[in-house]
Formats: sequence, C-alpha cells, structure tokens
Amino acid sequence: HGPLVESGGGSVQTGGSLRLSCAAPGDNGCITVVGWYRDAPGKDRELVAVFTYGDVPRYADSVKGRFTIFRDNAKNTVYLEMNDLKPEDTAVYYCNADGAPLERCGDEYEYWGQGTQVTVSS
Repeated sequence: HGPLVESGGGSVQTGGSLRLSCAAPGDNGCITVVGWYRDAPGKDRELVAVFTYGDVPRYADSVKGRFTIFRDNAKNTVYLEMNDLKPEDTAVYYCNADGAPLERCGDEYEYWGQGTQVTVSS
C-alpha cells in the first residue's frame, strides 16, 4: 500500500547479512527515499540510517560499521546493506521518503514504506 515498495527482510542467524531495498516511483521527480527507520518490540521508532544534506549518510551508533545506506538514482531506489546482524537488530524496518514541494506532486510531504520484518536469531 502506498507508493514505496520495500523488500529484503527475512530471518537470519547472528552474524548474517541482509539487503533491504525501497523503491519509489522512478520518473516523476516527486518522491525521494531518504532513509531507514525501525520499530523494535517495546521501543520507539529509531532512526537507523539516513541521507543528510548533500547525500551524506548518517547512522545510528548501534549500526555504525555494520550497515551501509546507498542509492541507485536510475532506479530511484535506496538500499540498506546490513552486515554482522545481531539479535538486537530484530525489528520491522521502514523506509522513509520526502515529497517534493512541487505543484504537480500534490500535498504529501512524507511517505513511509509498508515495513519489512528482520529477525535475527541468537
């Protein structure tokens, strides 16, 4: 549901890897994926990795050195490469996108993906 299409979640063992993807509509210039957040059980939604001004990535301290965010402009897709996964990474991961402030793009200024479950077994 919604314009963002997430994929790549799954169940892995500690130390495993997953690559999440978030694809936005590719040719209208209205939606730009900017980052990833996660909802872990009993915790507030946490920023995991985002692109700041100038497409400079910023990561949560807990994932630095293990996760990498990158984008493919041709596909208007942002990925989250997750390595050395730990049980505490278990969460539903959501990509987040900005809407362009253009008349043709409508009134939405923020979008969320549908969420993809990542489960890391101990």
